[in-house]
Amino acid sequence: RLPHPTQRESMLRSCAARTARRSCGAAVGQRRMMSSGTVTVQLDKPYETFKLESEPPMTAEVTRDELLGYYSLMYRMRRMEISADTLYKAKHVKGFCHLYDGQEAICVGMEAGATWGDSVITSYRDHAWQLSRGDTVKGVLCELLGKQGGCAKGMGGSMHMYKADANFYGGNGIVGSQAPLGAGIAFAHKFAGDGCCSFALYGDGAANQGQLFEALNMAALLQLPLVYVCENNQYGMGTSKKRSSANDDYYTRGGYVPGIKCDGMNVLSVRECTKFLKKHAVEVGPIVVEFDTYRYHGHSMSDPGITYRNREEVAQVRATRDPVDRVKKYCLDTELVTEAEIKEIDKEIKAEVVAAVEAAKSAPMPDPSELWTDIHVGQTKDFFMRGPDITTSSGVYGTVV
Repeated sequence: RLPHPTQRESMLRSCAARTARRSCGAAVGQRRMMSSGTVTVQLDKPYETFKLESEPPMTAEVTRDELLGYYSLMYRMRRMEISADTLYKAKHVKGFCHLYDGQEAICVGMEAGATWGDSVITSYRDHAWQLSRGDTVKGVLCELLGKQGGCAKGMGGSMHMYKADANFYGGNGIVGSQAPLGAGIAFAHKFAGDGCCSFALYGDGAANQGQLFEALNMAALLQLPLVYVCENNQYGMGTSKKRSSANDDYYTRGGYVPGIKCDGMNVLSVRECTKFLKKHAVEVGPIVVEFDTYRYHGHSMSDPGITYRNREEVAQVRATRDPVDRVKKYCLDTELVTEAEIKEIDKEIKAEVVAAVEAAKSAPMPDPSELWTDIHVGQTKDFFMRGPDITTSSGVYGTVV
């Protein structure tokens, strides 16, 4: 039932191979390390812990293939979200649209430290997670544009991405609703005894939700393999964390549950932290992590994002902490990847996203008959559902299955 744990590693490797294949030949004679070579990177921002006697390492071993995979996937996410911004402004995207650019290191780092056997459930800022769990840029954009080919047949939109075959359970539109659902998924993992855990992600804006603390209490009582992931991007909608939370050290908010704070802008820090989190959740019980991050766009596309912060603040973060630039710097500083290869990757991904945009724009709308599908589990084609007028109903009157 669950995907094999190596599927996620295979996807990251394929990202690297697909984007670097053309440029590897010319550079192989100049490179001092082979693709199988491993280098040790010193992480620059220490972890902060709460009720823990140990913490993740401050070094990370990484290979050329891993760095290429991380950079390729993060840059693909960045270009996809920029395209989503353009499509929204051109009125191709209807409804809400919450973008993830600036936070890519959390998604990619967590995927690198976990497996697809581990479950993920998140908020409505979910496009990148849909991509990281195996969907395509075209698939994500089709769903955004309400077209056939999307994960919810074009009927869910931005906030309702979903990929159950890779244990990704959304995409949830109600603030904080994923917290108790994530605890329930953790219970399923414990019941199955599969050695996997549930990652339930929420933002600092949802950190004061009562349902989060109720579910965490039950998870602690049952010692569930649950990781509560607070993606602290500094602003809940238009309110800064200092104005909304009496205690904005979110990793300490579990009280009786241990926690850790990690640099959410560094994919290698997130990866090492995630390995630590999973081990604790499976062997001990629930744990809270706060990933310190930043979103470049407003809360949603309807929020310009500069009324409660200024352009200089955003520009400063871009210049000093950008997660895509950080992994690019690792690629070049370790001399595992050349500048020419990076440029080739960028060129290929830009072309891929442009093609996906055009494919999504030209994809057909859902067939009107789809309005009547997926209402009840196991419904037959004759199952009767009344329309706004009896003459527009579906199925055979009197049929209840």
